[in-house]
Amino acid sequence: MTRTPVVVVAGFLGAGKTTLLNHLLATSRGTRIGVVVNDFGSIGVDAMSVAGQVDATVSLGGGCLCCAVDVSGLDELLGRLVDQVDVVVVEASGLAEPEAMVRLVLGSEHPRVGYGGLVLLVDAAEFPADLARHVRVADLVVLNKVDRVPDATPLVERIRALRPDVPVVAADHGRIDPGLLFDRRERPRHGQLSLEDLVDEHEHVHHRYESVEFTAGALNPTRFTGFLADRPRGVYRIKGFALFDVPGHRQRFSVQTVGAFLRFGRTSWGTLPRRTELVSIGSGIDADALRRALEDCVEPDPASVDPQTMLEVLRHLA
Repeated sequence: MTRTPVVVVAGFLGAGKTTLLNHLLATSRGTRIGVVVNDFGSIGVDAMSVAGQVDATVSLGGGCLCCAVDVSGLDELLGRLVDQVDVVVVEASGLAEPEAMVRLVLGSEHPRVGYGGLVLLVDAAEFPADLARHVRVADLVVLNKVDRVPDATPLVERIRALRPDVPVVAADHGRIDPGLLFDRRERPRHGQLSLEDLVDEHEHVHHRYESVEFTAGALNPTRFTGFLADRPRGVYRIKGFALFDVPGHRQRFSVQTVGAFLRFGRTSWGTLPRRTELVSIGSGIDADALRRALEDCVEPDPASVDPQTMLEVLRHLA
């Protein structure tokens, strides 16, 4: 059964969480997004603030929904949303709540609910002094409002010093490529460009991300999970399929990462190619070095690999 990813967005007051959510909705195109806020606010449309009520739900058009709920009702709401949308984005309103919300998503017993990572927004103009305790639970850090500081590089390096394994994306007005957080469902264009198309085109010109494709045979479980744990700088997301041909574990797994978060999923062969197919997305990627690192993960003699090494993969199984 396919799980619907649930991405938690956290950050200090005024860091730009609502702006980021509105940006994701404006550039959603064919992707149905369920936005959940656990306090009062206006997401996407004025109707949300008019509703202003816990347990209120507003249709945003294009298959997107916005709901307001308190933490105690979050699991029940996720169970209702996952069958209606392609991805759920949850805004954590308070500094103490992100970890609790992550535990709630991970502990959900609904078979369609899948954790999609924690995105932490940091205000570059009002850089917080007590950032360390929040960065430690993040899978991806978005340094927002970089247009309001002369040089964001020292701030990026300060965040990296706290968590070297967590990618840091610089942004202004919350504009990041939705593809860094979830798979997009593109709808075909017919005739004249819509306002949504024009907004989307503008965002892609404003923030240029690169993708590197990699195709190979079977991978070594230990080397591949080691690569994923120490990804090259600038790689924000990896998705695709990984083939393992270890004795007793000859299977192709789906791979999804959002920042430092990693999830494998079992797949059936069907008509799918029996090979590894991966796409890495990021900025400033050294494509040749990335491909060499992935080539080092290829296993020339799968039959000689200890089956116990598959535990490195299975412990990240959705």
